[in-house]
Amino acid sequence: MVHVLSSRTLLHPTDPERSRAFYGEQLGLAVHREFGTGPERGTVYFLGGGFLEVSGRSETPPSPALQLWLQVEDATGAHEELRAKGVPITRPPVREPWGLIEMWITDPDGTRIVLVEVPADHPMRYRPGI
Repeated sequence: MVHVLSSRTLLHPTDPERSRAFYGEQLGLAVHREFGTGPERGTVYFLGGGFLEVSGRSETPPSPALQLWLQVEDATGAHEELRAKGVPITRPPVREPWGLIEMWITDPDGTRIVLVEVPADHPMRYRPGI
């Protein structure tokens, strides 16, 4: 059995400075650590139970198959805050047929990010015996 101690999503953006401005300033993700120097330095952000590392550089954007799923406390509040910061909103918050409230945004390379609110009455919040 593999005993995973930590998890991280590694993202090689086409423009690291632009991506750091997006994830750090516009989304407001907290920095876990930074390494290296100059425009190619790496930045690791907290993502709740995991991390997002923005480092290196890619000549091409990530595959459209790559998507980030970020759980937020209040999707409507996140929508208002991010819209005011100029974040590209692909779709405002919508309650999906499966009961989650989802909002879609994109990062500077077009990576789709799904911001998800889990309503209090959703089965994902049900924990028998707790």
